[in-house]
Amino acid sequence: MTAKLHEDGKPRCGWLPVGDALYRSYHDEEWGVPLRDARGLFELLNLEGFQAGLSWRTILYKRENFRWAFAGFDPELLATWGEAEQARLLADSGIVRNRLKVAATLDNARAFLELEASHSGGFAGFVWEAVEGQPQINCFQSLSEVPAETPAARTLSKRLKAAGFRFVGPTIVYSFMQAAGLVMDHTTDCYRFAELA
Repeated sequence: MTAKLHEDGKPRCGWLPVGDALYRSYHDEEWGVPLRDARGLFELLNLEGFQAGLSWRTILYKRENFRWAFAGFDPELLATWGEAEQARLLADSGIVRNRLKVAATLDNARAFLELEASHSGGFAGFVWEAVEGQPQINCFQSLSEVPAETPAARTLSKRLKAAGFRFVGPTIVYSFMQAAGLVMDHTTDCYRFAELA
């Protein structure tokens, strides 16, 4: 058994720290729940990119600051931003101030808009094609079984890069797929597994 018992007596995935209310809410209410909203997927993909080299907890605790700084991750607005906005973002201590990741988010907004216009299913349809439109339910019994990336993540990563997205390597993309519920990777001993499977 890899799940941890929390204060409410419920077993949760072993990666979730006990006693962190914000992280617990994220695990219980968002992680692994199928997300089909294009804007929500766009935000999540960029936040996963910002996480590279950091912990998700760091991003989660800064998420509201990110939303404010990036204008609610509105792709149409972000696609118009240039050097002045990038300078403002790099001076904002409420987010992760990484020049490459900030620039990538603005490039990703432009790529998002192109996909919305050119793909029959828009950005959401493009992403969900990675799992043929249906969540892939995995039955991992321990954290050691959960992969860092999969063939589907590698394929989606390549397709996103070809469409102009940045910070979308296969490990980042698989983390995105887990968070957005394209794959359901709650371990079988986590109480959320039965609810989502």
